[in-house]
Amino acid sequence: MPAKKMRHFEKVCEILDRNGRDPARLIPILQQVQAEYRYLPEEIMTFVATALNIPPARVFGVATFFSHFALVPKGKYVVRVCDGTACHVKKSTGLLDALYAKLKLSPSNPTTPDLLFTVETVSCLGACGLAPAVVINEEVHGQMTPAKTTALIDEIIKKENANA
Repeated sequence: MPAKKMRHFEKVCEILDRNGRDPARLIPILQQVQAEYRYLPEEIMTFVATALNIPPARVFGVATFFSHFALVPKGKYVVRVCDGTACHVKKSTGLLDALYAKLKLSPSNPTTPDLLFTVETVSCLGACGLAPAVVINEEVHGQMTPAKTTALIDEIIKKENANA
């Protein structure tokens, strides 16, 4: 097995060990794997199933049942635009349009090729008083406008370029 592949599975082994390789801890294991890789690669899910001595169908079933899990790569920054009633009424679709234009994305292509950004819409962020709201990773931004939203993206890009 190539060295890169071995390192790829080393992190998973650490996660499995931290969870006592307990099949009852499948969801927390998958959450930790996703936190590490930003999605659940198919070969990692198969490896987890083998390591936990459970059928791969069970792992895939859990991963596809819960909407929190991603089976395709997501960007380092996941930008969630609320489109719940309060946000929609306050024109959250304009935020989404601005993001798509700025990042050259679309609903069918939500992740930038460099895996820096993924744009998603959500039904509700529970921040109706801040409508329209955007969450970038876990940070909530309220009373957003298209200009404020793209300015946040510009700040992130500037920070990433400075760290490169």
